[in-house]
Amino acid sequence: MDKYLSMIYETSGYISSILDFTPEIAIILGSGLGALADEVENPVTIDYKDIPNFKVSTVAGHAGKLIAGTINSKKVLVMSGRFHYYEGHEMDIVTLPIRVFAKLGIKNILITNAAGGLSDALNPGSIMLIDDHLSFMCPSPLRGANLDDFGPRFPDMTSIYNKDLLALADSCAKELGLNVEHGTYCYFRGPQYETPAEIRAAKLLGADAAGMSTVPETIVARHCNMNILGISLITNKAAGLGKTELSHEEVGATARKAGADLVNLVKSIITKWNC
Repeated sequence: MDKYLSMIYETSGYISSILDFTPEIAIILGSGLGALADEVENPVTIDYKDIPNFKVSTVAGHAGKLIAGTINSKKVLVMSGRFHYYEGHEMDIVTLPIRVFAKLGIKNILITNAAGGLSDALNPGSIMLIDDHLSFMCPSPLRGANLDDFGPRFPDMTSIYNKDLLALADSCAKELGLNVEHGTYCYFRGPQYETPAEIRAAKLLGADAAGMSTVPETIVARHCNMNILGISLITNKAAGLGKTELSHEEVGATARKAGADLVNLVKSIITKWNC
């Protein structure tokens, strides 16, 4: 655990030495959603390969860059690409950036992903605000000795996704004329897509969308007492619910095509985010 803490301090120290401000909001971009990174003004870009203890992204649609700057006057730190459990990383590495953000003094985090739709209301191009999640398939990123400097041994998970931020997102969507849904996101470990039987089971348990990210980061962000907003861009119908086989190419193509609405929504939310 001392080694892991040293990694957190080393990484945060390196990033802090490059930035001349404390970011107000951290943003994690999912597959195909890198266009939001282009909205950062006066950007300072750091390749993951140059950041101590960061891993290089191996998935198409994840640029592997950390971008600091402003979006509509708010100071932001954007992860263009994330680390996944299915890439072979342990959960402490998958969630290392969240710990680093907390050490940098960031209190607010926006986590996005590309996801498969389970709900009848969620079709490719839909935007879903995450109200809750299912984490049965997620090895707990809090397993092991507790990091007392960041949060309690047994953090409450009743209200992970901040209700005020969800209301703000609804208001911004209405102003933009965008239709957004609310729902529960279900985590699967990947990298294989879910089977139709697994999707049917998840749907019976109350899931509205499924994906291979977000939940580990969210659990750790909650442990760090961050204000969390999660948004899914639906890029396909989940296994057994559509007419075509699933592919990462389809996910990326749909995300790039439908991502403009999400970019506009996120920019509006950031502008009005009470930091």
